Amino acid sequence: MRVVVGGEALVDLVPVSSEPLAPLAPRLGGGPLTVAVTLGRLGVPTAFCSRVSTDGFGDATVAHLEAAGVELDLLQRGAEPTTLAVVALQPGGSAGYTFYVQGTADRLVTDPGPLPDDVAALSLGTLGLVLEPGASVYEAVLHREHAAGRLTVLDPNIRAALVEDADAYRARLRTWLPSVDVLKLSDDDAAWLGGTPQEWLAAGCTAVVLTHGGDGLVVHTAAGQVRVPGARVTVADTIGAGDTVHGALLGWLAREDALDREAVRALDGAAWTRALTFAAAAAGITVSRPGADPPWAAELA
Repeated sequence: MRVVVGGEALVDLVPVSSEPLAPLAPRLGGGPLTVAVTLGRLGVPTAFCSRVSTDGFGDATVAHLEAAGVELDLLQRGAEPTTLAVVALQPGGSAGYTFYVQGTADRLVTDPGPLPDDVAALSLGTLGLVLEPGASVYEAVLHREHAAGRLTVLDPNIRAALVEDADAYRARLRTWLPSVDVLKLSDDDAAWLGGTPQEWLAAGCTAVVLTHGGDGLVVHTAAGQVRVPGARVTVADTIGAGDTVHGALLGWLAREDALDREAVRALDGAAWTRALTFAAAAAGITVSRPGADPPWAAELA
């Protein structure tokens, strides 16, 4: 059974040093792209549902997906440019972003229609949930595929500079929650949204996974919470860390034959500890090297 990942693919322009006006190096990124590549590198059958430019960056994105083993049957191509994100690295490796999104390819994705029968899970996130008209497309896919019985995972991965009306976005997200099985978000996202895991569980989610940077991960469920520490590594930067958690968590569920709503609901504390430990180890590898470069399965053996 496959996972379908929907959302943007973009190019991060990352400074090559900490010097002012340092040259910018292009690196393939975007939350959903990194989730899909993480899953592909872990050997999970995965398809990427997005619209990718026919420019040079788009061709590189397609090659990147193919190299990870990600399937392209749901991928759309268009002549519009690739979304760009200029990265500003902060002390400790954290990153800030300035986005160039006007008229770019990924926001013009069209509805692929009902997903194929071999799809067990749907993952959505980041700019794909903000930028129209694509956001409305993914919203419709989320509700339809959840109603069809597929496991759904959502990471809002808030980029506040692109949210024109914060209150409207928060209200819209609340309408998604009954169709979300696993809500994954950072502590910064949670603070911006202003809700609590208990509220999101009451709204319909089965599990809420919160990332706390180097301090690790915690999952909240109706049975309580489970916390694991972060991996202790030398950090190059944090680009793609949360997306690796997202992809690795789905990868662990696939490995355990638990890509299913009822199976996730049945996970006990010991199982969640194993799942989060695996995801934390994967994220530790990603942050130890520049850019969104998630691990291969052999690195987590």
